[in-house]
Amino acid sequence: MLLYLTEWLTQFYSGFSVFRYLTLRAILGVLTALGIALLVGRPLIRWLSTYKIGQMVRDDGPQSHFSKAGTPTMGGTLILVAITASTLLWADLSNRFVWVVLFVTLSFGLIGFIDDYRKLVLRNPKGLPARYKYLSQTIFGLAAALYLYFSAVSPTETLLLIPYLKDVSFQLGWLFVLFAYLVIVGASNAVNLTDGLDGLAVLPAVLVAGGLGIMTYAAGHAEIAEYLRIPHVINVGEVVIVCAALIGAGLGFLWFNTYPAQVFMGDVGSLALGAALGAIAVVSKQELILFIMGGIFVLETLSVMLQVASFKLTGKRIFRMAPLHHHYELKGWPEPRVIVRFWIITVVLVLIGLASLKIR
Repeated sequence: MLLYLTEWLTQFYSGFSVFRYLTLRAILGVLTALGIALLVGRPLIRWLSTYKIGQMVRDDGPQSHFSKAGTPTMGGTLILVAITASTLLWADLSNRFVWVVLFVTLSFGLIGFIDDYRKLVLRNPKGLPARYKYLSQTIFGLAAALYLYFSAVSPTETLLLIPYLKDVSFQLGWLFVLFAYLVIVGASNAVNLTDGLDGLAVLPAVLVAGGLGIMTYAAGHAEIAEYLRIPHVINVGEVVIVCAALIGAGLGFLWFNTYPAQVFMGDVGSLALGAALGAIAVVSKQELILFIMGGIFVLETLSVMLQVASFKLTGKRIFRMAPLHHHYELKGWPEPRVIVRFWIITVVLVLIGLASLKIR
C-alpha cells in the first residue's frame, strides 16, 4: 500500500521514486516486520499466559522439557501478523506471486491455529485429527499449485531446475502441479517436526528465507538471471518483500523464543513458515535448493520416517528418540548446544545453496 502512496507522491517530489527499488523496500520490510513482532510480542505473551494457553509436554520426552510445561504457545500468531502487515505495506499488491505465497502462508497458519486451539484451549490432546489436517493441507497446497500452473505466462514457470549443472532443467508440464504441492506440504510438515526446541526452527527458517530471497531477486532480474544463467521468472522478484517480512518476523519472534523460551510458536507458526518457504522455492524455481538450504528440516523429517519404518519392520529404534534433536538431547547434549549447532549447520547449508548461482 505504501508503494502506491509513494508513487503518487513522486509527482510532488521525485525523491519518493527511491521506494520503487526492491532492495530498499526489502530492508524496510525486515524492519517493519521486526518492529511489529517486538511490539505485539509482549502483550501476546501476557494474553496467552492469562488464559493459560500453554505447552503440553510428552511424558516420554527428555526430562529437561518438563519445566517447559505451561509456557505460552501459539506465539506463531505474531509471526503471521508481522509477515502479513509488512508485506501489505511494502509489496506491489498487483503481483500474483506475492498473493500466492501470502495465501499459502496464511492458509497453513489457519490449519495450525485450529490444531493448536483444539489442543491447548479445548484440551483435546489429539488436536486436529491427522486426516483432516492433511486433507486441509492438500486442498490449500493443490489450490496454490493449480493456480500457478494455469496462470503461468511462460514455460519457465513450470521448469524443474537442476542446481550446479549448466543449463540442465526439465519441463514438468502438468506434473508441476503435483511437484509444487509436494514441496509446499512437505516443507510445512518438515518445519513443524523441527520445532521442538527453543529457537531451533525459527532461525533456520529465517536463514533459508534470506538465502531464497537472494535467489528470488536474481531470478526476477532479467540481466542478473541471464548473467548467472538461471531461469528468469517475470515479476517473481517482488516475492523478496515476503522473504524480508519473514526474516523480520522470525527475528522478532526469536527475541522471545530464544533459550529459555518465553513463548513457543506452535503449529500456527511452524506449519505456516514451512509452507511459506516451500511456496517461495516453487515460484522462484529453487525447489531443489530448498532441500539443500533446509537440510536440517530434511534430516529431522527423515529421522522420523526411518524411526517409524525401523520400529514397524524390526521392532527396534534407530535413534533414542525422534525427531533427531531429541536423540542428541537424550545422548546428554544440553539444549543450547543442540540448537546452536543446528543453526551453524544451516548457515553452512545456505551458503552451499547460494554457491549454486555460480557453480554450473
